Amino acid sequence: MKEIITLGIESSCDETSVAVVKNGREVLSNIINSQIKIHENFGGVVPEIASRKHIEAISDVTNKALLAANITFDNIDHIACTYGPGLVGALLVGVSYAKGLSFALNKPLTGTNHIEGHVAANYISHPDLKPPFLCVIISGGHTHLVYVKDYGKFEILGRTRDDAIGEAFDKVARVIGLGYPGGPKIDKLAKEGMANIELPKTHIDGLDFSFSGVKTAIINLHHKNPDINKADLCASFEKYVTEILIEKSIKAAKEHNIKTIALAGGVSANSYIRKEFLNLEKSGFSIYYPDPILCTDNAAMIASAGYYRFISGVCSDLTLNAVPNLKIG
Repeated sequence: MKEIITLGIESSCDETSVAVVKNGREVLSNIINSQIKIHENFGGVVPEIASRKHIEAISDVTNKALLAANITFDNIDHIACTYGPGLVGALLVGVSYAKGLSFALNKPLTGTNHIEGHVAANYISHPDLKPPFLCVIISGGHTHLVYVKDYGKFEILGRTRDDAIGEAFDKVARVIGLGYPGGPKIDKLAKEGMANIELPKTHIDGLDFSFSGVKTAIINLHHKNPDINKADLCASFEKYVTEILIEKSIKAAKEHNIKTIALAGGVSANSYIRKEFLNLEKSGFSIYYPDPILCTDNAAMIASAGYYRFISGVCSDLTLNAVPNLKIG
């Protein structure tokens, strides 16, 4: 099979990233320009600022990606860019840049779903992983249980009915004074605490999730007792959300006779969640998760997902537009 070199472009939130990937699995370069230091000052991502910073960075990041891969634009066979979901202004920067490259270089373009990119991050970290499998997508904007039937073929089995899990992490961290981004800060502090605080569980039939209840419970606990042990609170929160994730994942896997479970998304970098999911291997499950650098937003995962779309015959024309509420599938 002919080698296909894909240039991936990701700009859905606050990371400007460009990557070069061969045949959907071999990363030649993956440059990520993060805006976290900027948005920390505001306690979260400011969309207008994110969009402006993408404009400032994208050309430089692209040049660095090509240099790191030791190639030129002439070596690119295909371009993949995130066109949703995400912040509309941020998405438009990447989409417009990708369309400009596609037109100028006369290279095919594939608009790529950001959530599918998170799934594809596992293909890069695990060359042996192939569909079908269950993917637990846990990020700042999404909490999905997805049955990956084949490359580019998905069925959503469950999703959050309110807050995404990463959103809950960020809000809890903000209330107890840890700042932004909340996920890594809670993960670090939880290691110093004990999961000894009882939190109310929200029971939902089926495979959907709800995290607004536990978030509100922690906020109320902290307001009533500002001196509460924050490390214990973080450890208890992690334990709660992990138990829910595992309970629903096992139920979905049994209902669909699946023995392979992959984690994806920024929250899949959480060390406690990874450890607890790995314990499922004792019950006969195969557990996969991406390298930490591939859990957060990056262009390598977009190049991988876009590659599988491209070889299945999916191409975009220059009318491609940003779709901030794009669904998976």
